[in-house]
Amino acid sequence: MTAAGIYGGKLWNDDRRSAQAGAANPRALPGATNAPGRAVLIAIAGGWVILAAETIGESALGLAAQQSRMTWLFALYSVAGAPIIEELIFRGWLVVENRGRAMMGGAALGASVGFAALHPFLWRWDDAGFAFTFDAKGWFSATAVFATSLWLYVTRLAAWNPSRSLLPCFAAHAAKILGSWR
Repeated sequence: MTAAGIYGGKLWNDDRRSAQAGAANPRALPGATNAPGRAVLIAIAGGWVILAAETIGESALGLAAQQSRMTWLFALYSVAGAPIIEELIFRGWLVVENRGRAMMGGAALGASVGFAALHPFLWRWDDAGFAFTFDAKGWFSATAVFATSLWLYVTRLAAWNPSRSLLPCFAAHAAKILGSWR
């Protein structure tokens, strides 16, 4: 998955560079455009605010001890693969455009519910099989992922990202993961 994410990032960057050179690929990957540096910084700052709220909430609720440790291999995937793959899918292909703001917002809400549900906080699948895990940690973490997804949609669609580039989304997603690594 890490290699797939890196390869997807390479294809996205090739499309971005083609657009920058004035030879945009009509079949380019979504959001393969440049973004102002301030858009990247705003996106990262928002991701860190969500991470800070998540960390404070886990401590206040006594959930910090349940935080899992990340292996180096999973950390590599989480920083180099997941942000690219997830952003291309959720904030790239699953963005509803040209159907009005209400439809775009509703689609972002629905996709964010799906994004949160796909992360294994309210469920587990291990040697014992599949089971729901509707505990405080699961609900809290799923809510944090939902909020992060909404922020990443805002990052993609905000006026401060005029070309609707995915670059701020990639950066914010990776920065939030890096900030939570221990």
